[in-house]
Amino acid sequence: MSNVVRTRFAPSPTGYMHVGNLRTALYAYLLAKRNNGKFILRIEDTDQERYVEGAIDVIYNTLAETGLKYDEGPDIGGDYGPYIQSQRKHIYKEYAEKLIELGAAYYCFCDKERLEKLREEQTARGETHKYDKHCLHLSKEEIEEKLKSGVPYVIRQNIPTEGVTTFHDAIFGTISVNNNELDDNVLLKSDGLPTYNFANVIDDHLMHITHVIRGSEYLSSTPKYNLLYEAFGWEIPTYIHVPPVMKSANKKLSKREGDASYEDFIAKGFLKEAIINYIALLGWNPGGEREIYTLDELVQVFDIKGISKSPAIFDVQKLEWMNSEYIKKLPLEEFHQKALPYYSQIITRPDVNLMEISKLLQTRINKFSDITLDMLDFINELPEYTTDLYVHKKMKTNEENSLENLKAALPVLENLDNWTEEGLHDTLFGLIEKLGIKNGQMLWPVRVALSGKQSTPGGGIELAVILGKEESIRRIKKGIDLLENR
Repeated sequence: MSNVVRTRFAPSPTGYMHVGNLRTALYAYLLAKRNNGKFILRIEDTDQERYVEGAIDVIYNTLAETGLKYDEGPDIGGDYGPYIQSQRKHIYKEYAEKLIELGAAYYCFCDKERLEKLREEQTARGETHKYDKHCLHLSKEEIEEKLKSGVPYVIRQNIPTEGVTTFHDAIFGTISVNNNELDDNVLLKSDGLPTYNFANVIDDHLMHITHVIRGSEYLSSTPKYNLLYEAFGWEIPTYIHVPPVMKSANKKLSKREGDASYEDFIAKGFLKEAIINYIALLGWNPGGEREIYTLDELVQVFDIKGISKSPAIFDVQKLEWMNSEYIKKLPLEEFHQKALPYYSQIITRPDVNLMEISKLLQTRINKFSDITLDMLDFINELPEYTTDLYVHKKMKTNEENSLENLKAALPVLENLDNWTEEGLHDTLFGLIEKLGIKNGQMLWPVRVALSGKQSTPGGGIELAVILGKEESIRRIKKGIDLLENR
């Protein structure tokens, strides 16, 4: 086997990038790059019934977006292609026939009816469903006759009926399985395509994969893979079986139940850097308290010893917190560009200062889809509101002093030329000092008059900058009228 660490990500093109799949890809990438090795992309499309048109592009795009750059793959080539299993059909046939010669596999001509009857009989006896090796006992002449006659067949693995198969996993340790518990699974289907159980072994060997990272659900199948490696006399790779990503302690994440894929999270306004950072820590601990890592920093600290045996619980709130940390670190201009598509869905006023909204929101949202109509609707049009909004116990405001303070603020604001946050701040705080009132007794009425809401992202000064002088003055006058005519 190669001295260079070679890992692979081998997804099935079934339509979307599941969070667990992306984590497997990430760990394979990190392990390869940490060891100056090679990361390979292979498409496992032998299950044609599950194939979804366009799904391979989803895989390419997701890996490209997240920075998981592979060294070999279907679209960039490499020394061990083709990298799409359906294009390797001839290879699997050759190795399946070689296994027959070695006595480690055999032709099976059983039709569906016989297999169904066998299952029913085993169910009636309370036995585990297993193939009964019926076709293993066919004579060479019978096999040749059936092949010549075109009888459909599969090729099955010939699992020993006695003994134990033991393998070592980097996370779960040494595992032993009695061979009599294993089924003679199909290696080559009647359409000539291999099953996953066969193709992954052949491909991993021929592509010189040194470390196999996959979900722990494959632990039970690994003894069968090892028997194939041993039959061929091939070196067995290092196994790293990662625990599943769960929705809760006893429920797996499921697309069918609306659990998000990578694309869904991007559509909800999460940043790709935050997604990668978060899923890296799902079931892996770099040690220490630190939680925020760039992809390059993850490469430097990744070690498979930090992978847990326990399932990882996907915590959306934790992802939101992490995403908010990434959002805060964005340059304001970049945040603004990412927010613009959301503003365009919400804000209809042409004279609004959108950059000021971005300044306000960057530290206040967890994800871009938090930018909602409900949050910003008052910018388009002042909603209908009642004067009881001016009453605020903590701010020490009531309808009377709110009216007085808005009346005092109006001429000062009308005469203000420097309509900026600094200009408004100096003007209003100068007025507060002159009137000898609490800050809130001025700022709260201004905020209510400008928004007609109790809760807004930012106070009266920020809202005045966003709305501009003309609209702000208009709304303050409306607030005064409302309070005078209550």
